Amino acid sequence: MKVGFTKAHGARNDFLLAWRDDLPAVSDHAALARAICDRHTGVGADGWIVISHAAGADAAIELWNSDGSTSAISGNGTRCAAAMIMQGEEVRIRTGAGVKHLRLLSRAGRVLSMEMNMGRAAVESRAVSIHGQDAAIVDVGNPQCAIFVTDFPAEWRAIGAAIERDPRFPQRTNVSFIRVLDRHTMEVRFFERGAGETMSSGTGSTGAAAAAMARGLVESPVEILTPAGPLSARWENDEIRLAGPAEIVAQGEFYFCEGAKP
Repeated sequence: MKVGFTKAHGARNDFLLAWRDDLPAVSDHAALARAICDRHTGVGADGWIVISHAAGADAAIELWNSDGSTSAISGNGTRCAAAMIMQGEEVRIRTGAGVKHLRLLSRAGRVLSMEMNMGRAAVESRAVSIHGQDAAIVDVGNPQCAIFVTDFPAEWRAIGAAIERDPRFPQRTNVSFIRVLDRHTMEVRFFERGAGETMSSGTGSTGAAAAAMARGLVESPVEILTPAGPLSARWENDEIRLAGPAEIVAQGEFYFCEGAKP
């Protein structure tokens, strides 16, 4: 069967998007997500997002990670969906973590810069040791384990993979490694639940900023330096607002054979 897609990325965190109304009859969405996101035999992406019409919002999205698992929200992914459907200056998108409001900051060709309300961060623990790492545990609509480092360890990916599946996180967790540079700047690396290393992460950046703020290490606004470029976070009435880019880069069709062995 043919599955149409639009490919977009938010600071090189890439996603494949499709309208639910345009999808063929598929019984196993997890298998489709794994197949279409595969970087060798599929189109390649960190996640697959299905967009549908929604009451009380301009659209609703469902997110499948590249391993076929689901997540309630992706900050970069939500911006990508907004770039696909935005007609004016604002859009409201229903996610698994509630309705998110996105405001257009600027447009340069296919690149849209937007600010999104990420909501309030719930800080479970400001300081805890996990796998020998100095960590904070935060929820920003999905679970985040923020690791504070003076320098990024060479084995940070292996550490992230181990923490992602640590028994204390029954639903697994996103992992970020944070190097605070000054009161308004931090550098971060990401190991995302269900996707592994990513060039950037909207919720990961939000969780990292919230964890650093909880420790009193930074103050609003905060620039988050990712391998794909900067994102920025600011606090307004205890809610975090994250700004960053999204760009539509391709459209096409993926040929999916449901039931085929990977």
